[in-house]
Amino acid sequence: MNLSQPQWYSLPAVALTQIFDYLDPVSRRSASSVCFFWRQCLFQKRYFKNFRFQLDVAHDDQLAFFHRSMANLAKELVIVFDFHNAFHIQKIRRLLYKVARCDNIQALRFQTHNVGLVAAGSMHSEHLVAIEQCFVEPLKLFLGRKRQSCQILDLGAIEALTYYGQDFLKAMGKPQELRQLTLASIKYDPSHYPILTLDTTLMQKCAALHVLSLDYDTLSDDLLHTIQVLPLSKFLIVVHGLDSNEEQQAVVSETAWANFAAHFNSIRLVLTLVYAYEAIELLQMRILRRNMPVTDVRLLFCEYMNAEALDWMSVHNSDTLRSIYYIDSAYKHSNNRMDFTRHSFMRQDPFVMMAWRCKQLEEIVVHGYVMDPHNLLGIARLRGRQLKRLEVSMIDWSSATALNAFNEEICTLLDQQWAPISTDKLPPSLDYGPVDYEVCDQFVYELLRQDLRNH
Repeated sequence: MNLSQPQWYSLPAVALTQIFDYLDPVSRRSASSVCFFWRQCLFQKRYFKNFRFQLDVAHDDQLAFFHRSMANLAKELVIVFDFHNAFHIQKIRRLLYKVARCDNIQALRFQTHNVGLVAAGSMHSEHLVAIEQCFVEPLKLFLGRKRQSCQILDLGAIEALTYYGQDFLKAMGKPQELRQLTLASIKYDPSHYPILTLDTTLMQKCAALHVLSLDYDTLSDDLLHTIQVLPLSKFLIVVHGLDSNEEQQAVVSETAWANFAAHFNSIRLVLTLVYAYEAIELLQMRILRRNMPVTDVRLLFCEYMNAEALDWMSVHNSDTLRSIYYIDSAYKHSNNRMDFTRHSFMRQDPFVMMAWRCKQLEEIVVHGYVMDPHNLLGIARLRGRQLKRLEVSMIDWSSATALNAFNEEICTLLDQQWAPISTDKLPPSLDYGPVDYEVCDQFVYELLRQDLRNH
């Protein structure tokens, strides 16, 4: 052995920890690469405060690393898996039982590319047993901990899990410390599915809840009244189907929304329609209300441009509306233009009217609908620098002679670089070719997560 060479691995742990204390996180991580001993000294709770660990169960090395080093350090755990993969589901079961024994983990999120297993209404008993054994039972143990609370529970829009929402609320050992609860889902069949009912007294116990997402079917006057005792800053509502018999489906009244709006005068209320083929046509009649303080609207793959609903919002939600997305696949809607013969009362494009009437509007995203460049220019002139994002991909340039002049003027008006999204920059779900539903599901799921994070 060459005694002139320093034996760095023999440095006392106490001294090494003091050195690490002087370093910033990036430098500390680099220094820990010196040797195995230094690496082990890195894994202390003092260096992993509020640490978020994302774990993909497809990678066994990540699973082993979590069980060995991170299980007692991470504060937030994001579990990425394939809901169609039986091997992943079995791994999830063992992982969740481990998580239930970790008092340091206070936030749990699921992420999956396949949000539905089978149609919830047709699940066989063996599927239900598998879901309950692999997810529900260990989750109840996790939520029921007495020494440490669960502050974030994100079920990842997985339909089969959201139906156990009430069971999860009942199981909570410290519901008063829950800060975020996401029970909204993406449906396997948006026209036929069971409806989750929530005991409003369970919601009352969530005294620290700031972010809540629910499917529209769960809403009622009583629920809206109950959650007024909560310190909500963001409320996300996802619409799928509507009962053809209006009397059989609970309708939230104008009075309930008026009381809600009076109590939450600065809430972020996000209304999202997902594959809502019937609901989109009845949006302004069955869902929207004059007193509904909606701030963000997402119309996703509904296969219909309801111009009357957009115009209705520009009139009745003009004080609150900040963001509007209309998104459909270009493959099915390459000729989707405003039909003014059907909407004879309208003289203007509804997006132009929104830009004029909605004084807080700062984001317009339109894909799958052909925009007239003169209307785009009108939107830019009306909103100016207040419009932080104007994103479109389908423009009818046949009526315009100077394409560059349009782009340059819009850039000047918005005070930012601007150009329509080119075909090669579109995500696969918005492509001009046939699109698989799972690709659309993934796009919707990412957008739902984005709305949870933003604002």
